Amino acid sequence: MANAGMTELHWLGAGEAADLIRSKSLSPVELTEALLQQIARHDDRLNAFVTLTAEPALEKAREAEAAVLAGGTLGPLHGVPFGLKDIIDTAGLRTTCHSRLLLDNVPKTNAAVAQRLADAGGILLGKLATHEFALGGPAFDLPFPPARNPWNSAMFPGGSSSGSGAAVAAGFLPAAIGTDTGGSVRNPASMCSLVGMKPTYGRVSRRGIFPLSYSLDHAGPLTRTVADNALLLGVIAGHDPEDPGSADRPVPDFTAGLGHEVRGLRIGVLRQFHERNMLATPAVAEGIERALAVLAGLGAEIVDIETRSLQDFAACNRVILLAEACSIHARWLRERPQDYSALTRERLLPGLFLTATDYVEANRWRRQIAAEFDALMQTVDVAIAASSLGPPFPLDDPAAVAHEYPRQARTPFNLTGHPALALPVGFDDNDLPLSMQIVGRHWDEATIYRVAQAYEQATGWHLRHPTLDIG
Repeated sequence: MANAGMTELHWLGAGEAADLIRSKSLSPVELTEALLQQIARHDDRLNAFVTLTAEPALEKAREAEAAVLAGGTLGPLHGVPFGLKDIIDTAGLRTTCHSRLLLDNVPKTNAAVAQRLADAGGILLGKLATHEFALGGPAFDLPFPPARNPWNSAMFPGGSSSGSGAAVAAGFLPAAIGTDTGGSVRNPASMCSLVGMKPTYGRVSRRGIFPLSYSLDHAGPLTRTVADNALLLGVIAGHDPEDPGSADRPVPDFTAGLGHEVRGLRIGVLRQFHERNMLATPAVAEGIERALAVLAGLGAEIVDIETRSLQDFAACNRVILLAEACSIHARWLRERPQDYSALTRERLLPGLFLTATDYVEANRWRRQIAAEFDALMQTVDVAIAASSLGPPFPLDDPAAVAHEYPRQARTPFNLTGHPALALPVGFDDNDLPLSMQIVGRHWDEATIYRVAQAYEQATGWHLRHPTLDIG
């Protein structure tokens, strides 16, 4: 097969790579080798991978190349490598949840998202770092080190899908799958200048993903472009009767609206989150205002909207998350508490003091909050909100992590189940990423992607990559 005529294959997007492979302009083997070379050059500093599947991936790439040459029917990701957060089951390959409690855990079957990606022709390149059980935070008393930010390796890459964000931003992979219970796809997207989607609750199956909170967990893609994100969501979305939270809804073509103008769309702005409820840094606030000006310049109508405070959303989310997490971890907390990281243990233990009344009341409150927010979303096509309220912060500074990690506006949309996308809005004076969220009506990820790509193409932040030599 011919090669793509490019010197930096590791920066190819998933859709672009798939098109080149399909046209026989790019070898899946060459692409996989280029990604493995990028990993070999830089992952000793970034710690994105827990398990690298180099040889199996190369074998799959050779099979993919043979299928292209044979003229067979090709899936939408044929020959394209991807990565999975290491709480997502992979048949015959260990899934550790970044914990010593599951070091020897080798699932017999693939998670639903892993199988859908494989069925689409994707090639698994490895399992990616996470916070332990997708909960604690960056910890140094675990079997694997925490992932680091490719824009500056001294900085936090976001969590808990930290390795997924680091790997995509560093050019190790064109796409990865993370999970999001309180913002854990959108946080690494925000910290690493990526596009990260938390779809509508029920859109993507969680079967085979180690649960954190049954009623708040989501899975979604991290990519460098909006088009790639829409492509990936189309692959992994769909009803799964084996996931009780999965919705039996048709899967639209999420890419259909890409390239359409946003003139006439009504965009609501939740300024209260970052101006009153919890103050964003000036760089974040200015980045959002610049983004709104771009969208207004493209013809969208910008209006302010109001909802409950971030504090209300966070309090309700916290009770539900901790109650459900403690039910999942109850046995290990009794029998093996010393095997958790100190940070995970500290996060879990307060849940043991919640009562059944607390949990029931939180769920009643949740239904009220979600109904209110859903009614608000009927007045606009999409909403804009802050994501992280500051830029990345030092990973090795526990005080900075404790202070800055909770400063975010992502939790509301796990509680309400609305789709929400984080995407880049520039960089601060230290060349660290800034981001915002676009929130949609239930089941309307397509309009989010339409608005996000219009902004992306008008600004070009997706064209900028880290130099990988800072920190």
